[in-house]
Amino acid sequence: MDIFWMTRKFPKEEIYSLTSQITRSSRSISANITEGWAKRNYESVFKQHLVHSLGSCAESQTWIDFALECKYIDEKVHKEMTSELEQIGKMLNKLHQNWTSFGS
Repeated sequence: MDIFWMTRKFPKEEIYSLTSQITRSSRSISANITEGWAKRNYESVFKQHLVHSLGSCAESQTWIDFALECKYIDEKVHKEMTSELEQIGKMLNKLHQNWTSFGS
């Protein structure tokens, strides 16, 4: 939700471009995890959804970088968002490697 609230401060002309892209990519992270978890009985399908989540995480980072370059966010916010996305990426990698140790 941090990204959602951050984008509320973006210029209105960005609503159908940067705002839309960053909101969709960040929401896709959790949506892919949820969809994959529903299919966890099929290891390859579940893991593929985690890979998609990692891709969405990387895409979100790209949009955060654009927001900084466009001066829609400052260095502090950029650093905070980058740190959060890095943490999410680490958790996704751990889940991908050790998925059977997470309850069913």
